Amino acid sequence: MTDQAVDTSGMAAGSAAGRTTGEFFGRVRELKELRDDIERTGLDTLAGRRAPRARVLLIAGRPGSGRTALAAALAANLAGDYPDGTLRARLTDPGGERVPTERTARALLDELDVPVPPGAGDDELSELVRAALAHRRVLLLLDDAADAEQVDPLLPDNPDCLVVATARGPLTGIPGVRPCTIGGLDTGSAVELLGRFTGAVRITVDPTAADSLAEECGGQPAALTLIGGWLAASPKASVADVTKRLHDMPVDPGQPTGARPLARTFRFVYESLPQPSARMLRLLSLAPAGVVDAHIASALAGCSVSGAQTALDDFAALGLLHRVDGRQYEVPGCLAPLLKALMEDRDRPAEVQLARARMLERTVRRLQSCRAITEPDGSPARKKLAGLPRALRFPNVPAAAEWLRIRQPALLASARMAVEDGELDTLARRLVAALVRALAAHRGTEAAAPELYGLHRLVLDVAERCGLHREKAAALLNLADLDARTGRTQEALTRYRAALDAGRAAGDPYATGRAMESVGGTYQELGDWQRASDWYGRALEQRLTRGERADAARLYGRLGAVHTYAGRYGEALRNWRASAAGHRKAGDLPGHARALSEVARVQEYAGRPEESLRTCREAVEWARRAEDVRLHAALELRLADTLDRLGDPAAARLHRSAAERLLGDEGSAYEIRSTSARD
Repeated sequence: MTDQAVDTSGMAAGSAAGRTTGEFFGRVRELKELRDDIERTGLDTLAGRRAPRARVLLIAGRPGSGRTALAAALAANLAGDYPDGTLRARLTDPGGERVPTERTARALLDELDVPVPPGAGDDELSELVRAALAHRRVLLLLDDAADAEQVDPLLPDNPDCLVVATARGPLTGIPGVRPCTIGGLDTGSAVELLGRFTGAVRITVDPTAADSLAEECGGQPAALTLIGGWLAASPKASVADVTKRLHDMPVDPGQPTGARPLARTFRFVYESLPQPSARMLRLLSLAPAGVVDAHIASALAGCSVSGAQTALDDFAALGLLHRVDGRQYEVPGCLAPLLKALMEDRDRPAEVQLARARMLERTVRRLQSCRAITEPDGSPARKKLAGLPRALRFPNVPAAAEWLRIRQPALLASARMAVEDGELDTLARRLVAALVRALAAHRGTEAAAPELYGLHRLVLDVAERCGLHREKAAALLNLADLDARTGRTQEALTRYRAALDAGRAAGDPYATGRAMESVGGTYQELGDWQRASDWYGRALEQRLTRGERADAARLYGRLGAVHTYAGRYGEALRNWRASAAGHRKAGDLPGHARALSEVARVQEYAGRPEESLRTCREAVEWARRAEDVRLHAALELRLADTLDRLGDPAAARLHRSAAERLLGDEGSAYEIRSTSARD
């Protein structure tokens, strides 16, 4: 189950030392309270009713208090009671912005392997989450909730599930929730945590100083982790000296009292960094979703990738970053606001904007490399890829696909950030386009449709803001296609019409023709044959005017299909014959054969069986000339069906045998699409 959203501010609560041991210690009383709360009798039980929803446990505390580590330790202790696993989601971005319910629900559904319809809204996705958990016994960990409105839509309607939420304070609005409020660690646990970094000797040499240092840190695990990391990196510094220096540091009056120990400890560690490292650390507050790797850090700071990797390792050792895996790091949620404040104070806006632009440009190039590796050897994309620096290239397709999978949340966040910024629209458009192409290349448009829908909406936002009519038309067409595919026909129709307006404003004949044809297709889906034929006729007129004969032949076929559905067989025959003639002139022999088979079908509907038989034989002959074996076989089967209806079973058997010989090991013949519900 997903663990990408864990708040690293809490990694220091017991597992903070666990950076080296993975052990959780302390918080014994809190763990017991939480376990007891699970067994507490609720109002529904007292009333003799089965609880309608999952029990919610709340761990309340400041960022850096270890609330997430406590929640994770509780989840680990309870793992045996929830055989369907643990789901984790973070409800607040490192920058402090609320994560929309839509995004959280999509992440949970992805972990549950539940298909997500592209473009679905909050209510639909929340319902899908509840339905997916209705028959599972799952522990759901919701980290850093801003309020009850974020938690309530995700609560399973299943009392066999358990929800553990972390927040700053009470979640008013969810009944029956008693917060387990945590503050600093007790002195013994705090000193033990320090000892995991410094070693036992430095603590036992001066236990009084160790107690004082823990007190200066307010017992806060995040602060203890920072100072412990600094002591580990400074083996000659005494605990007493560090305690005095930390005590003498000025207090920031702008910080709430409870947040001052962490802010002061962070400032102590930050000021010990060399100037280049300090600058890089400040700029890491720009990392999308708080996730950073060596390439992102390199681009932000304008240094080499190897130098950035070394700096990230040093930051992780100091507790300034949390190592997610061997390639990614996360900015702790409790430190992100402090880093951002320092950046705004120390770095000029122009420098910040330049760093952001470098980061986006690097991301675009990595995405282009990720897509190019899927192209055949010798293709223009692969030749261009060979000219990129080695650090930007991927060795093979699996490596690129794995990078894309791991980085996808951060890449999507990067695209959102670039569009919302509004000052780097050109880079934003390039980034979104590169991400769309990479996802389509590695996952396919169907599998990536939920992500692509969101990306097309970002393109639409930029296009509308910048007055880019061509890009607006393209985004609307893509969104409408996805709407139509998921059954939102009216929404698709609205967007196709808007795309037509944008295409006309841009003077883009492709977009206008595509939009008109799609409007016709939508009306066809709605069963409005008159409007469908009208719009297909407009699109056909444009294609004929521009001399686009192949597209015109296809549109003649679409008109023929609509007239067939409507029972206007004379019009249907004229259009299907025009389609057949157009395909023949264009040299499309399979298309010519298919169109003739539809002519035969309409003739049969119109009560002209002998003509239908002749036309069907002609279609079979053209399929043979086209050397399309499966099409030839399909038309032989259709001819056999026609002969059966005309009362000639012997001839029908001969044509079925011919179809079987044609197919051989090919499998079944593909179906010739019906143009009428009567078939």
